[in-house]
Amino acid sequence: MKKRVLHRDHSDLGLLALRLGTGAVLAAHGAQKLFGWFGGGGLEGTAQAMESMGFKPGRQNALAAGLGEAGGGVLIALGLATPAAGAAAAGTMAGAASVHAPNGFFSTSGGLEHPGYLGWSAAALGLTGAGRYSLDHVTGHRLDRSWMVPAAFVVSGIAAACVIRRRAAALAQAAPAEPDGAQDS
Repeated sequence: MKKRVLHRDHSDLGLLALRLGTGAVLAAHGAQKLFGWFGGGGLEGTAQAMESMGFKPGRQNALAAGLGEAGGGVLIALGLATPAAGAAAAGTMAGAASVHAPNGFFSTSGGLEHPGYLGWSAAALGLTGAGRYSLDHVTGHRLDRSWMVPAAFVVSGIAAACVIRRRAAALAQAAPAEPDGAQDS
């Protein structure tokens, strides 16, 4: 008699673990920005920090970043509206990575390692979907339709590019002009 071997696909468990970890970290960072939890600056402190980093107006950018992280993180962890949640979090992390990029890759030197990793993880989850152990699955994927993936990533990509471009322009405008005669011959 032949022994029957059951095949178990653990990819749904892997997606759940990745969603919970990535979502929790994003949600905690967003809660720092929005509410001042976990040692964060809250909306006012974050708004001041955003202004100093060139994200103007600071309050609106702080609110958008906090909602992108906290909202995207909670939705990713729950596996609800996963394409939109992943795209929103990835777009938010693109803005954060733009701040850290001049410092190189590794976070030990203030680089983009951490926001880059969170952004790529959120994007990957938005692209792959939440898996079987998710609210998207429970709701019959009402907020996770195939057309939502490209739409969410196009909108998020355009929004992130606009925010990063506006920040670059604000930083360039705020840079001190070189005094006459200071240019190389």
